[in-house]
Amino acid sequence: MSTTNRSDEPTALYRDPAAPLDARVSDLLSRMTLREKVGQLNQRMYGWDAYRRTPDGHFELTEALYAETERFAGLGALYGLQRADAWSGVDHDNGPGAEDGAALADLVQRHVVEHSRLGIPALFVEEVPHGHMALDGTVLPVNLAVGAGWDPALYERAAAHAAAELRARGGHVALVSALDIARDPRWGRTEECFGEDPYLAARLTEALVRGMQGERAERFAADKAPVVLKHFAAQGATVGGRNSAESEVGSRELHEIHLPAARAGVRAGAAAVMAAYNEVDGMPCSGNRAMLTGLLRDSWGFDGLVMADGLAVDRLARITGDKVSAGALALNAGVDLSLWDEGFTHLAEAVERGLVGADALDAAVSRVLGLKFRLGLFDQTGTTVSFPAGGRDVSTALARAAITLLHNDGGALPVAPGISRIAVLGPQSATFAHQSGDYTAPQRPGTGAGVLDGLRRLAPPGVDIRHAKGCALTGDDLSGIPEAIAAAAASDLAVLVLGGSSARTPDTEFAANGAARAAVSEMTCGEGVDLAGLRLGAAQYALMDAVVATGTPTAVVLIQGRPHVVPDTAAALLTAWYPGPWGGEALAEVLLGIGEPTGRLPVSVPRSAAQLPVYYNHKDIEYGSYVDESAEPRFSFGHGLSYTSFAYGPPRLSGRTVEVDVTNTGERYGRTVVQVYLRRLITSVWPRTLELCAFEGVGLAPGESRTVVMTLEEDRSDRADTVEIRVAESARAALRAVPVVLDLRA
Repeated sequence: MSTTNRSDEPTALYRDPAAPLDARVSDLLSRMTLREKVGQLNQRMYGWDAYRRTPDGHFELTEALYAETERFAGLGALYGLQRADAWSGVDHDNGPGAEDGAALADLVQRHVVEHSRLGIPALFVEEVPHGHMALDGTVLPVNLAVGAGWDPALYERAAAHAAAELRARGGHVALVSALDIARDPRWGRTEECFGEDPYLAARLTEALVRGMQGERAERFAADKAPVVLKHFAAQGATVGGRNSAESEVGSRELHEIHLPAARAGVRAGAAAVMAAYNEVDGMPCSGNRAMLTGLLRDSWGFDGLVMADGLAVDRLARITGDKVSAGALALNAGVDLSLWDEGFTHLAEAVERGLVGADALDAAVSRVLGLKFRLGLFDQTGTTVSFPAGGRDVSTALARAAITLLHNDGGALPVAPGISRIAVLGPQSATFAHQSGDYTAPQRPGTGAGVLDGLRRLAPPGVDIRHAKGCALTGDDLSGIPEAIAAAAASDLAVLVLGGSSARTPDTEFAANGAARAAVSEMTCGEGVDLAGLRLGAAQYALMDAVVATGTPTAVVLIQGRPHVVPDTAAALLTAWYPGPWGGEALAEVLLGIGEPTGRLPVSVPRSAAQLPVYYNHKDIEYGSYVDESAEPRFSFGHGLSYTSFAYGPPRLSGRTVEVDVTNTGERYGRTVVQVYLRRLITSVWPRTLELCAFEGVGLAPGESRTVVMTLEEDRSDRADTVEIRVAESARAALRAVPVVLDLRA
């Protein structure tokens, strides 16, 4: 990247790498025109419109990039230069892969710097929801699968790998979902949540920030990336599970459920947050000064960047009347950087009309420039980070950790040594594109393994594995079921792979912000694909009923982005969520007993959509049942079975330290997740039934015992005088556990 000095002073302070960051920002800001300042706050272009591949395989820049750079004498930020999917139209024929992504980024950056009077580089902002959303990027399991792993240390390693891939490609800033709490599984973006619990989400958000950004420092390491945490706040509580709808949450619900993950991310040093689409108390988040400035900056001390979600600033015109005042509202509320909006392009006019103060504008520009200095963009000469190896291993490790055994009648799993014939059935059984979830780039042929692939590779010699699809994900075509029945009837075990898909296809109809406008093909989940119910396609239920009716023991494997309603008629039921491209191998390991089912539910699984909501941490009310159906979930938060068994001793308290002895009482190695729940007794406000306040995963050999020590956070119990501490393997089990009373007044 060129760093040719374009100022009038060859010794400009902002160009001195040894100068303090604040001094460099102040010096550069003092030299900028109003037009240049406004340009730093705009992120208008789709990055894939900035280049095209030439017949000789190289890249050239487009007139669109030239025009956007000219508009503000530079470029503040560029979104999705390396994004590849059906919406962008980028694939392996026309987009940058791992071998040439860095060169493309350098080509664009040189143009931006050369056409900026002061030589200001651009921020390259990329989607990294579960791995970098770029060609050849490692696809990780979705957040809901990460939540099922209950393993922050493992996720921290995966996040570090994703950051290294991003920086090796010339990207700078990672957009990562972390803050949404799954309160209504009908929402298509449930897969992007870590789960329904704020404490679990907070611990994983901390791990994400540590992994991607590294240790707190004035400058990011070359293989680390600043994180934009999405979405702030309460987007998971939209009414009816409908995307971008209003969120009817009170202040206490907001602070107890929807803000702890954001607070944890800020404390961990997150560089940025993204304001959500939804409104809170009548004001959309991107225009909500009480949240973005009063809470985030003034109360929490956050000094990072706030980015608006795509086209969210322009939506404010519904309130203000026009896009000029919409941009002013967002900036005054605390937004620093827009995304695709027109409103921020009019900020100069807003300043001239007195809608925005010069100080507010300068503060936003300073935060954008500060991030560029922290990334070393003014000082480096090009991308020097090598593309990291080991992505498949990292992804598969997360997939293994997520697989959750929900029930296992009669020990149908793992596959017994005497079984010689296995029928692998179902619409999900022989493919793997659906395993990766939404926001996934096209994969090269052969990248990944479905359940059928995994079983064929890992099953012992002599085991006959036969296959029949049976039906499609959606629709009611039953013509393939007879073949599946025949295969099941002739086998010792049927593995039936059901579920949904968030895979986008070229025929998907997209909204202006890239969300799916309507479900097409077999896309049953993902951004914009919200459901009124939680049932699978009709043919999947017919297939399941027919296979179970053969009398052959049946293990159902669910590959899904949200909890679906599935009857418990099969001998065994597992869920892997969207486990990533190699999730089929991880599932095969668990089915065959090579690996252990170690996942625990990060969300409660309902019996029907009519029960919703079913999250475990509801208010502790006396009347909570239905006449026509149980109000309890089919499987509770934290639930998950093992191929072995564990015994927990009584918990011991010493101050805020909890100790419990855990013993593997079975005949196999296994991992349990010790979960500590708090129940408030004497309190100033109406309490919740239970609140997760600590957890620890522990792996034990047969007969092995270990003392697990956990410490309660002080601010988890500051709203009560007396609390109960309950230690168990799930929220439901915690309600039956013998409590230990902790008097906080002592």
